[in-house]
Amino acid sequence: MADEQKRLDSNVAGNFFVDASCINCDTCRQLAPMSFEEVGTFSAVTRQPIESGPIHQAYQALLACPVGAIGTEQSDKSNMQEAMASFPLHLEGGVSYCGFNSEKSFGANSFFIEHPGGNWLIDSPRYLKHLVEAFEQKGGIAHIFLTHKDDVADAEKYAAYFGAKRLIHRADIEAVPDAEWVIEGSDSREIMPQFVIIPVPGHTAGSMALLYKNRFLFTGDHLWWDSVQKRLGAPSRLVWRKHVLADSIKRLLDHPFEWVLAGHGDRICLPAEEMRAQLQALAGRRQPGNVVS
Repeated sequence: MADEQKRLDSNVAGNFFVDASCINCDTCRQLAPMSFEEVGTFSAVTRQPIESGPIHQAYQALLACPVGAIGTEQSDKSNMQEAMASFPLHLEGGVSYCGFNSEKSFGANSFFIEHPGGNWLIDSPRYLKHLVEAFEQKGGIAHIFLTHKDDVADAEKYAAYFGAKRLIHRADIEAVPDAEWVIEGSDSREIMPQFVIIPVPGHTAGSMALLYKNRFLFTGDHLWWDSVQKRLGAPSRLVWRKHVLADSIKRLLDHPFEWVLAGHGDRICLPAEEMRAQLQALAGRRQPGNVVS
């Protein structure tokens, strides 16, 4: 729970606040961009929500915060319950954002795919009763796709409870040495109808993306939407090999998609042609000799 005694001075006066335990992971800014912004090295409430929509989003951010750094002077039980019930948050086509980001993965986003052939969890949220029950109501979890070694979080607990198979690349196997399904090599492959695994080494040696229905691309920490600059972004630090990362970005040009669903960084949906143009522009910026941005 957030501590009002540690409330950051960068917060505006009012009910919602961020305290000094914030790790600046961006979760709150993604969920409630009208209320939260980055101020210095932390997030802060820069506009107090007044209307019902922004208030709902602020409570979603409070619940999703991986370190409990968001608090209220006076909590509204009804709004809190409504925000809790909204997770997993459906995006489109049976794909949902799980919420309840985990501190173990530095607040990375995780996602859920409801599929008649077996449901998928993409990376892992915190292991919570609310999510376990929500996943049970949707038919459980058959597969847990781990984009890379940093965002494993509580995958082991979900796998044990649901009997799910965890997928990870051989190059990142140290994070899940007992994984049930280990992906080898660098070639993209359709591992079952509608599901294509695309190795994208760079951030880590074993980073992978998952393409679902040629529409939804789950990217881990390989690719994201920069909501400030309004363009696709990719890591420029904490990178295993920069030239390999640049090649992995270009590799995605072989695949059509409309959604980028990132572990860190914002998500976005664009028409496939516009998404391709964005990806081409990013690939161009990452060519050797260009300034990384």
